[in-house]
Amino acid sequence: MEITRTRPSLYGEIAHGLGFWTDRSAVHEAAAQGRALQLQQLIEGGAAVNIVAIDSITPLHEACIQGQTQCVRLLLDAGAQVDARNIDASTPLCDACAAGSLECVKLLLEYGATVNPPLFTFSPLHEACMGGNSDCVQLMIDQGAFMEAHDCHYGTPLHLACAMQHYDCAKVLLSGVLSYFPKGANVNAAKLHETALHHAAKSKSINLIDLLVEFGGNVYARDNLNKKPIHYTSQGSTPYLCLEFYENTPLSLQQISRVAVRGALGIRAQEVVSKLNLPNRIICFLSHMPPPVIEIESPVRNIRCSS
Repeated sequence: MEITRTRPSLYGEIAHGLGFWTDRSAVHEAAAQGRALQLQQLIEGGAAVNIVAIDSITPLHEACIQGQTQCVRLLLDAGAQVDARNIDASTPLCDACAAGSLECVKLLLEYGATVNPPLFTFSPLHEACMGGNSDCVQLMIDQGAFMEAHDCHYGTPLHLACAMQHYDCAKVLLSGVLSYFPKGANVNAAKLHETALHHAAKSKSINLIDLLVEFGGNVYARDNLNKKPIHYTSQGSTPYLCLEFYENTPLSLQQISRVAVRGALGIRAQEVVSKLNLPNRIICFLSHMPPPVIEIESPVRNIRCSS
């Protein structure tokens, strides 16, 4: 039995233009559970596809968070609002990115979903990074997602990817794509002076530390507590020794040149340097391909740091 309220909230009326609220409708249930035939029957029977639950969640939100592509298409074909907001201001695209449902993301974009909705919280790109869904991260950036969008808690999507220890997402963000952001994410973007490298140090991820430094991360950056990334590691630990190595070993002229080339050319670096008649090894180096690795002896164990 559906329990409805005769008067919608001001938020629901303004944001969705919907007629009423419900605790949870049959349309919500069918969408969430992927019961496409039942959902189609409900729609054909005149059920409202934009009905909102008490938390402002629409059936489209439900289908997206569960990755129910067929139900998403049925709802969109029936007029579901592609950019509907729930009580947290998240859109269905946010939910699809959080779920890592690449097909749902593509479908929403096909129906005109806003890539950069004016949110006060996570953007769809943040949600993809939170879930560690690197394919969704790539697709969102391909569509022009703001890579420097700031969440009030974590900061940029790169901050979030590093805080959640999602190496693949961080690598996609740093690599840069298409023509929207040819330089990739800003590796030294700060929130309260805290950089992605601070998050990598806190998460004790050597791979992320290596990656960030390789893309020009500043190991000397200090946050609002005047702490460098190394201060968030335990003395003598592997992450500590890795950061200590980077602090005590100045970047070579080659590496400085490499970072400068990337800053100037971004993803066009590989295309440009390939025309300079240089050896393949130098082309790979300047194009930010995987760096050579050296071994550092430590009292704990051997650790890998980029040369």
